[in-house]
Formats: sequence, structure tokens, C-alpha cells
Amino acid sequence: MRNLKVVLRYNGAHFYGWQKQKNLRTVQGDLEDAIFAITGEKVEVFGSGRTDKGVHALGQVASFNLNTNIPLKNLKIALNDRLEKDVRVMNILLAKEDFHARFSAKVKTYEYVVQVGGISDAIKSELMAYFPYDVDLDKMQKAAKMLVGKHKFKGFCAADTQVTSFEREIFDISIKKSGRIYKFSVTGNGFLYNMVRIIVGTLLDVGRGALSFDDVKKALSGERKHAGQTMPACGLYLKSVKYSA
Repeated sequence: MRNLKVVLRYNGAHFYGWQKQKNLRTVQGDLEDAIFAITGEKVEVFGSGRTDKGVHALGQVASFNLNTNIPLKNLKIALNDRLEKDVRVMNILLAKEDFHARFSAKVKTYEYVVQVGGISDAIKSELMAYFPYDVDLDKMQKAAKMLVGKHKFKGFCAADTQVTSFEREIFDISIKKSGRIYKFSVTGNGFLYNMVRIIVGTLLDVGRGALSFDDVKKALSGERKHAGQTMPACGLYLKSVKYSA
């Protein structure tokens, strides 16, 4: 039996998230179905994270065990032939026996893409979010620095989250602007439910003057009402996942 590591890229617009659900199209479900069609093996595919409905991936990592001794190059070709065009297998590697896409992950980077102001882009509406107000980039960058480090991010997650520990470490937040398109890159050791979308919503609200730096401090103390809005799923991308050597 081989433990395989797979790197995936997908457009999440027409998926009901990563996690398999009955009678709904999901990335995990499509991949497991494709593997079964090719090998006849029913496998469980584990993702590095459960992306929500509408969330995309540039570098999702998954792992699964497979008995079939098909060459990995051929397996990648066969999977891409079987899968729909909005999900691609970018690479397949032989992993160590104890490798697990989720539990072995050390660092994740998410990217959030949003158009700020102007008329929203009808063509790219499924691939990026829209924020109708002009913003101050310097203010957003200053607020972003406040979030870097180890904090309890209870104020930056959905109220219905099931976790008991809210401490996470953010290693870096960068904001790049090209015309009206802003790209937020957030790197950390782990993320709470909707955490990145709320971080971006908070920074944008600071940028437009709806929130102050004092609000950011209060949100970091655990008060969700002082953080910004939860931005739409369409702008969020799981960019990359890193593992220890």
C-alpha cells in the first residue's frame, strides 16, 4: 500500500465545499469517485483543510492510501481525464507512511482577492469579492501588523465554531494593490472558521474608516462585534500548505 500526497487546484464556485456531502458536489467526493473509477478502490481522501462552498484552491494538499501499483505519472493523467475541468491534479508524490495532509500541515497561506470601488466585474464575480467603498491602504497595512503574532482570535471567527482553543499564530499579512484589485495574503500555523474572511473584512472596514485601530485591539481581546464583516467566500483561495521536511 502506498501513501500518496496530491496537490490540487480548483475553482470552488460550483462545489459545495471540500467535504463530501450526500447528493451534493464536493471536491473530496469528485476525487474519491475518480479514484474509484480508475482503480476500483474505495479510498478516503483527506484534505489539508475543509474549504467552504465557493472557496477556491491554488495549492490544496490531499492524501490517501492506494493499493493499486499504477505509475504516479499515469495516475495523474488518468485523474485529470476523469475529473471535471474546474479541478486539476497538479502533482502526485509518494509520501511517508505517517504523512497526513491535515495533521502534518505546519503553515498555510490563504489569499483573498477583492475589487475595491468602481463597478463590480460581472465576468469575475465568482472569482473575487467586491467592496464598494474606497479604502486607505496605509491604514489597512498598519492594522494588519496588529494581527501578526500569537493571539486568541475568538473575535475573528464565526460564532458557531466548535473549537475550544482560539489561539493561533499569524506569521505574515501582506496587501498588494493593482488598480482597484487588492490581494490580501495571510500566512499562519492554523485558522479558525471564517477567520481569514473576517480578518480581510476588518482590514477593509479600517481602510474605509468604519473601524478604528482601537476596534482591532478590542476584537483581539475576543469581542466579535468590534471586528469587521465576514467577506464572501468567492474571494478566498487556499494558496499553499507547507510541511516539515
